Amino acid sequence: MADVENVIIIGSGPAGYTAALYTSRANLEPLVIEGFFWGGLLQQTTDVENYPGFPEGIMGPEMMQKFRDQAERFGTRFITDQATKVELANEPGGIHKVWVGDDEYRARTVVLAMGAEHKKLGVPGEEELGGAGVSYCATCDAAFFKDRDTVIVGGGDSAMEEAIFLSKFASKVSVVNRRGDFRASKIMLERARAIDNIDFVTPYVVEEFHAGNGPYERIARLRNTESGEERELPIGGAFIAIGHEPQSELVVGQVETDEGGYVVTQGKSTRTNRPGVFAAGDLVDHTYRQAVTAAGSGTQAALDAEWYLRDTPQVPTPEGLPEGDLAEAQWAAPAAASSTTQK
Repeated sequence: MADVENVIIIGSGPAGYTAALYTSRANLEPLVIEGFFWGGLLQQTTDVENYPGFPEGIMGPEMMQKFRDQAERFGTRFITDQATKVELANEPGGIHKVWVGDDEYRARTVVLAMGAEHKKLGVPGEEELGGAGVSYCATCDAAFFKDRDTVIVGGGDSAMEEAIFLSKFASKVSVVNRRGDFRASKIMLERARAIDNIDFVTPYVVEEFHAGNGPYERIARLRNTESGEERELPIGGAFIAIGHEPQSELVVGQVETDEGGYVVTQGKSTRTNRPGVFAAGDLVDHTYRQAVTAAGSGTQAALDAEWYLRDTPQVPTPEGLPEGDLAEAQWAAPAAASSTTQK
């Protein structure tokens, strides 16, 4: 059995990598289980113009690589695989267990930073045409639809960003939204409206996707939310941009979650209802969901974890364990050599 870690961080993205940076600078030698698709949703984003320190903007994947490189510079270790199971201790000072397949890892503290994923419409044809005409990432798949008519479903900033990017490739982009007004910010909506090949189809919802007569011939069946009128829109492909779902399945039933599946934290901290377990980023944030706020909450989680390690003694090893188990349970939590509050 491997030694007990001070900190295991599950997930990546701005929250996970920032937590890794701060805990590694505190000499806590964090282990990050970052998942196969490391970097979070920013790996699927083009220009990031609103993150401080990048006045000319930066591409999302490039920014995430910089986050990861900076954490690695200070000693963060990475497992590029999925956490498959956790057992979180109930008592202060207890040992938490995290599995990656058959491999078990133990830690005094765990930072949950699994983020959120794209929501699905749940309409007929969506699953069947997934990856074959229905996508959730224009940044990833727009080039496949060059000179094709396409659809973006959604009315927020993400939908506008997807539409703007897709308009560089597609002959036409129809933004389908269930209301006549949009949740998108004024600046993003104005940018989208200024592009000639972006059209707005409101107030409609998608009832069904189905295949046409060829690989780039799809049909979206739409329904007017006011009149009930239905129409069919021939398209090459569709992109869904209606929000996100927190990726909390791994810990549901072990930490408190709200009705939307977001992990609940205590007050303004990142503490969950399990001692030594902290949560950050889009996993807890259903209001702001910005890269900079996720990074800030990753900082908070790192500080909360560091203070917990400083102030919480290890639970004494129970007597009567077999010798092998006793040896496995023994570990030392070195004090942080430098504080993460230092600049």
